[in-house]
Amino acid sequence: MKRAAFILPVMVILAGCTTTQQGTATGALTGAAIGGIIGHQSGKGVEGAAIGGAVGALGGYVVGEKLKKKFCPVGGEQYDESVKFCPKHGVELKYREE
Repeated sequence: MKRAAFILPVMVILAGCTTTQQGTATGALTGAAIGGIIGHQSGKGVEGAAIGGAVGALGGYVVGEKLKKKFCPVGGEQYDESVKFCPKHGVELKYREE
């Protein structure tokens, strides 16, 4: 029950974030949790959580940047960043301004 009380607010907060922000936050939370667990085994849980959170945030930022989406200005379909032109309309895809 405590876990659900923590996860639900985090999901609600992340719902309005960009993919980069979501990746950074998810990486930081995951890294801090793993770092805290590993650090606790050596008696340095806080330091482990801090280091894990920093490394996780950096990794999450990199992953989040790669998840940027493009959209078709004609039909509105979304594609990943690797697609340059809309396969349906033939127009160049644009990044969504957030």
